[in-house]
Amino acid sequence: MATATAIPSIDGYINPPTDSETLSMFDPPDEASAQVEEFITNHPIAQELRADANFTESRPHFKIPAAQRDHNLTGGTLAGPGKIVVPPYTWSEQGGKSMVSICFLGTDLCGHPNIVHGGLLATLLDEGLAKCCFPTLPNRFGVTANLNINYRKPAPAGTFVVLRAKTVKTEGRKAWVEGHIETLPKAGEKPVVLVEASALFVEPKQAATMARVYPIA
Repeated sequence: MATATAIPSIDGYINPPTDSETLSMFDPPDEASAQVEEFITNHPIAQELRADANFTESRPHFKIPAAQRDHNLTGGTLAGPGKIVVPPYTWSEQGGKSMVSICFLGTDLCGHPNIVHGGLLATLLDEGLAKCCFPTLPNRFGVTANLNINYRKPAPAGTFVVLRAKTVKTEGRKAWVEGHIETLPKAGEKPVVLVEASALFVEPKQAATMARVYPIA
């Protein structure tokens, strides 16, 4: 029985889902989540990126094996109703040039009342900038060497946001990235930049021989 139970968990490591397969892996747990899912899916920005052959669409949290996902900060602990309500949609440009991600930040992610915690925004930028640049590194994997954050506007809880990142430069095992989080605009509105970031990611010298916990890029 124990062996049978372990097989699906092991398979998540050996045969992770493809980018296209991750798009059909989310089942909204309630009506509010379903509405968030529908809004993101049908938003003009999502439709534009989906139609651009230079970008690949995915939901990266589903690359994390289910047995590990519950212990992942943004993919498990902070995911679900009231938090990161639906798994973010992500569009990655070929060659690690840029990346765009859309998600909804719920009302249970606050520092000050009704304001999303700045530490969460920093975490999202750290992960987003990393995902953007990893394909440019020799072994498609790195660690954060530094992350600089500039907060521009308070981020209201219960808000759709867009994370935009671009790889500025790659030299050997180092990659420099810039990005920001902005509001997802409604028709006729302009996005408001909430927080900006720049970062340096470095691939470990032993990256080629390191065991991968799950596919990163």
